Amino acid sequence: MILSAGHAVMAEDGFARFSARAVAKRIGYSVGTVYNVFGSNDALVLAINTRTFALWAQHLRSVLEDAGSDRIGALVTGYFVFAQRNPNLWMAIYDHRLPASMPVPEDDARVRGALTGIVRAEILAALGCEDDDAMAALTRSLIAVVHGHCAFALTGSFALMGEHDPIPAAIARVRESLNAARLTRLPD
Repeated sequence: MILSAGHAVMAEDGFARFSARAVAKRIGYSVGTVYNVFGSNDALVLAINTRTFALWAQHLRSVLEDAGSDRIGALVTGYFVFAQRNPNLWMAIYDHRLPASMPVPEDDARVRGALTGIVRAEILAALGCEDDDAMAALTRSLIAVVHGHCAFALTGSFALMGEHDPIPAAIARVRESLNAARLTRLPD
């Protein structure tokens, strides 16, 4: 109940205005009860963000079920669509910083890692190659490329630069990177 309410508050108010007190008020409990269950505001936000990751991964799986032959285009578009439909939740993932003394619990890391796993599987399939350290690095880089395009789109930075349709630009950058990776992996 607390997590559901927290997720709703984050979706409505965003990270900057989020508080455990607002969550407690929504469910009719004291803020002490929220802290008793989660331990801290950071732990509550971590749980909310992990839930967002799970929903995001579910969204991408759904998109890929109907992707047809352009799975990479569908994957990039799905990334944008999730962020556009859930801007406060999506931004909270990147706005929240855990204290150095607070590692991400293993279960949360596994849930969060599912999103990267989906992307990595699609990259491997597109390249028709085996998984290795280079593919892990490529996955991280391509996520960063798409993330940057998406963040610029959501904040209005792309519009200020005259880019009004960033999804095709992001897809083009991903395809260019995949083509370059394909060329570097060809046997001599």
